[in-house]
Amino acid sequence: MTEQLFKQDAYLKEITAKVVEVNERGGIVLDKTILYPTGGGQPGDKGTMSFGGNTIDIATTVNGPDKIQIIHVPANQDTMPNVGDEVQLSLDWDTRHKHMRVHTMMHLMCSLVPFPVTGGQVGADGGRLDFDVDDPSKLDKEQLTADLNKIIEENHATSDRWISDEEMEANPQLVRTMSVKPPMGHGKVRLLEIGEDGAVDLQPCGGTHVKSTGEIGPVVVSKIQNKGKQNRRIRVDLV
Repeated sequence: MTEQLFKQDAYLKEITAKVVEVNERGGIVLDKTILYPTGGGQPGDKGTMSFGGNTIDIATTVNGPDKIQIIHVPANQDTMPNVGDEVQLSLDWDTRHKHMRVHTMMHLMCSLVPFPVTGGQVGADGGRLDFDVDDPSKLDKEQLTADLNKIIEENHATSDRWISDEEMEANPQLVRTMSVKPPMGHGKVRLLEIGEDGAVDLQPCGGTHVKSTGEIGPVVVSKIQNKGKQNRRIRVDLV
């Protein structure tokens, strides 16, 4: 099992780890990692891995088939570490921090748009959320932009809260996404709490986030698109 240090501290930028497996496709598994694997609409992290005087680029990070191991995908396999090697793992912080800002902003969007979420994607410059909207007239770009920036400027703290699988099942209203369910089966579920006692937003999430909404910076709702009979896509960009 790969220890997921990014869940404990999303601001860790470098660690020393040990290689526990190099799979048949060249993916590198470590005993622990700071790189977030692709999931929940958030791209996998990039970075570098150094060992024995060599440094290789990690092009992306993904979950293993069982989602217990995390696989670091090298940009090429010209130079590879061996099982048992100690490596220095460094995160592409600039890209990750943008993902953190955007992902946290998307939670704020959820708090403002009172409709179920049908999809979403995080990018380095912005992101989008799709909503199952029964009344499109309730969506206004300028108003959403103003409301988002107001919450951002209020600089609400973010924090993690953990609940049991049983508590999650007893509170289905916490889940806003229609197609993606929170990972369960490990005994507990991680919630992202924004504001005191979740006053701004509280929902399950395994992604990485900034420490307070002020860190997001100014944003703009750039598009609201029709993606079906009731599906509306809202695009928000970092300014």
